[in-house]
Amino acid sequence: MPSEETRTAPGNVTVSTAPTRESPAQQNGVVSSHDVISPVSQTRTEHQPPSSASAPPAQPPRDQWGGKYEFLLSCIGYCVGLGNVWRFPYLCYRNGGGVFLIPYFIMLFFTGMPLFLMELSLGQYGAAGPITVWKCCPLLKGIGIGMLCVSTLVCLYYNVIIAWTFYYLGSSFQSPLPWSCDALHNIPFCRNKTNVTQSPSEVFWNEKVLGVVNSEGLHDPGPVRWPLALCLLAAWVVIFLCMLKGIHSSGKVVYVTATFPYFVLVVLIIRGATLEGSLNGVAFYLTPNWAHLADAQVWHIAASQIFYSLGIGVGGLLSMASYNKFDNNVIRDTLVITIGNCCTSFFAGFAIFSILGHMAWRKGVPVGQVADSGPGLAFVAYPEALALLPGSVFWSILFFLMLFMLGVDTLFGNMEGICTAVLDEFPQLRSNLKHKTLFLALLCFSFYLMGLLLITDGGIYWFTLIDSFSTSFGLIIITLFMCIGISFFYGVNQFCQDIVDMICHCPPWCTKLLLYFKACWVVFTPFLLTFILTYIFIEMYRTSLHYGTYVYPTWGKALGVCMGAFCCLQILIWAIVAVSKESGTLKDRFQKSIRPLNSWRVNNINTTSQDQHVEPQRVEGPFTVNLTEADFTSMNWEAISEA
Repeated sequence: MPSEETRTAPGNVTVSTAPTRESPAQQNGVVSSHDVISPVSQTRTEHQPPSSASAPPAQPPRDQWGGKYEFLLSCIGYCVGLGNVWRFPYLCYRNGGGVFLIPYFIMLFFTGMPLFLMELSLGQYGAAGPITVWKCCPLLKGIGIGMLCVSTLVCLYYNVIIAWTFYYLGSSFQSPLPWSCDALHNIPFCRNKTNVTQSPSEVFWNEKVLGVVNSEGLHDPGPVRWPLALCLLAAWVVIFLCMLKGIHSSGKVVYVTATFPYFVLVVLIIRGATLEGSLNGVAFYLTPNWAHLADAQVWHIAASQIFYSLGIGVGGLLSMASYNKFDNNVIRDTLVITIGNCCTSFFAGFAIFSILGHMAWRKGVPVGQVADSGPGLAFVAYPEALALLPGSVFWSILFFLMLFMLGVDTLFGNMEGICTAVLDEFPQLRSNLKHKTLFLALLCFSFYLMGLLLITDGGIYWFTLIDSFSTSFGLIIITLFMCIGISFFYGVNQFCQDIVDMICHCPPWCTKLLLYFKACWVVFTPFLLTFILTYIFIEMYRTSLHYGTYVYPTWGKALGVCMGAFCCLQILIWAIVAVSKESGTLKDRFQKSIRPLNSWRVNNINTTSQDQHVEPQRVEGPFTVNLTEADFTSMNWEAISEA
């Protein structure tokens, strides 16, 4: 029972909440320095096998990354996803151009980095997934379960994007491209431009891929589109195979999937720089509009993009960090990953807008008319721009291969969060490869069956609903409680000391940065999260959810709110469970439920014992009797004579 486990009060003072059968001299398997053990009894004890009643159950060994670069590449691949390519450039030009970078980096330094470091440190110190790691504060176990719910919703719709990418990747091997004006079936759309409201790429997206023209809305999903169903099945098979051996397999895959998108972005930037009109696109992307700094919505969008891009509060970061070595420098990793992720977003904008600028020049329209965000950019605007280039088939294959790599890396992190949480709760699965493989296969197949709803004729309406609410207010509430719980319940000073304990030789700059992060965790980050949460609720009340011209009904929006509420309500539900398991008054129960379990520091103790060979202590008593070998010989003779 969790309530019967030994708890550690602040200051590493052990407080027992249940009677124990171990003797005082061997409490928790450690010989007390205040007890004197005779050499005879000590000798006999060394040769006796340990009692099975007092021996703790053997836990299966936990995997570790093959090297620090595997962890860094996995985190970079997890953070650098589709949002860096199809969301950030659009948000930048819509919200002040280059001025948008000011609120963006402020939100990075005061919310993104502190929360990122908090997740990495929690996972690495506790060597546990999103649920088990809250043995540091059992009252907040619901945060981990809420993370699991958010991650489940994200995995449900995120692989649908990979299925779309597979479909476009397969279509890119046709010449001419099926969404270009060179295709015979698109000639009517390209010649009669005055009477046509959609471009060939829009027709291909809405009719051939989605089939949304056959659905009336959320209430009318229609039949499953079987070409997409096969693509979705292929996507889940790829995820299953890459994660079959856990981080040992996915840690090797990221060497390709995390680096290939950078190669493609560099190639696209070089190609875009040689095109006519590319400078107009870049100027449109970065032209500053200082008036946007006074708009609260711009600051909210900047914070939302930080959360969306870094993957905070979903459990993926926490799970991947749990496979680190205990002495890994989490502060260094935080700086490298977060700054690298944001620079990638800024860098990707040049690849996007240089080619969109050329497209606008070819059409003779402003860049603003061809720019778009989300699926509209990745599957309509940019493919149309690539179709105008010489060798369009090659550029299209390269682009959609990059989108596939970006999506797979992010899904690795989300799936790892779910798998680690379950395997930590049921460790017997970790030691049995057959059972672990069966669990992963059932998990992927379950996601595939649930994802079929999103690839029906009206699936895009369900996709937009889940996308809008899965990472909305519920995610902000989860991260807010995580920040408050660690800062005030667990103790921000103790948490900083844990980080110092992990970084054996903490450089001076790390110590100074910890003071900055401590101020963020206590003051700045909770304040900014509260501001973001307030703004989300105001916007949710004011605005309606829509996809294109379709406005979602009230029941549809209410369903989305219920999804977000279900995730964050786990915090309250499991807090009540934790308090109810304790005994005493309500105040006593609360205080007991925020004390870390004794197993919280097992990872630290195990690492210390492996790194340092501790010699047995000599214990001085008031009377010391030195026994020689002759004494033991005489004792044996006496026993024989008595027999």
